[in-house]
Amino acid sequence: MGLFKRNPFGHILFIKKWLIRIFGVLTHRRYRGFNELHIEGSEIIKSLPDKNVLFISNHQTYFADVVAMFHVFNASLSGRVDNIKNVGYLWQPKMNIYYVAASETMRAGLLPRILAYVGAITVERTWRSGGKDVTEKREINPNDTENIKIALEDGWVITFPQGTTKSFKPVRKGTAHIIKQHKPIVVPIVIDGFRRAFDKKGLRVKKKNILQSFIIKEPLEIDYENETIEQIVEKVEYAIEQHSSFLKVIPVEEIEEQERLNKLREWQV
Repeated sequence: MGLFKRNPFGHILFIKKWLIRIFGVLTHRRYRGFNELHIEGSEIIKSLPDKNVLFISNHQTYFADVVAMFHVFNASLSGRVDNIKNVGYLWQPKMNIYYVAASETMRAGLLPRILAYVGAITVERTWRSGGKDVTEKREINPNDTENIKIALEDGWVITFPQGTTKSFKPVRKGTAHIIKQHKPIVVPIVIDGFRRAFDKKGLRVKKKNILQSFIIKEPLEIDYENETIEQIVEKVEYAIEQHSSFLKVIPVEEIEEQERLNKLREWQV
């Protein structure tokens, strides 16, 4: 790699690599030490092509979710099976991983700006501003969708289709439009435990000894030509277990924390 080689967004890869290494070492104990990350399905990561892969996931914190994905993806590509033992997997990280994030979030301080260099595709949210919902939705910035297209053509993109850390909120149609237009391989991920372990931003450890779960599912089967936007939205909601029907089966907010931890420990055994 040339010292000043850049990715399609102008980021110097040498700097990006060192940022991933440094932040990876600093955050590793958040998922294997202070807390424990229970991973399933890492073999799916190794079978994916190098480009045009879209990861869809529910969202619990601003940054801890994404950081965990960088750990899991790179550990899986380095041959680790459902674990992130030995942070050495970050010495040669996958450099073409990007994640979609709100512009206002990534501008809120020095640390978010540094994290943005690691791979953020910043977008202007049309339905929310300054932490509040807006009554009149703004027009979609065409540069936002173009940047997602560029990122998919270069590598993997992580997106949180609900656009919020609140559970069981509707999936935004923009994700379905991206899927239908660019026809990526769509890999669902379901996470849990991050909200209890970290503060809302995901920068501070709020509670230790939390068993977090990170489930990677098989890629979705999508008829890109014939399925409607609404059908794809519903398929995404089911895949990331955020469809309203899950409330009837698993009332997530009402389950006691200890009961959920015990169930996760049973799965781990």
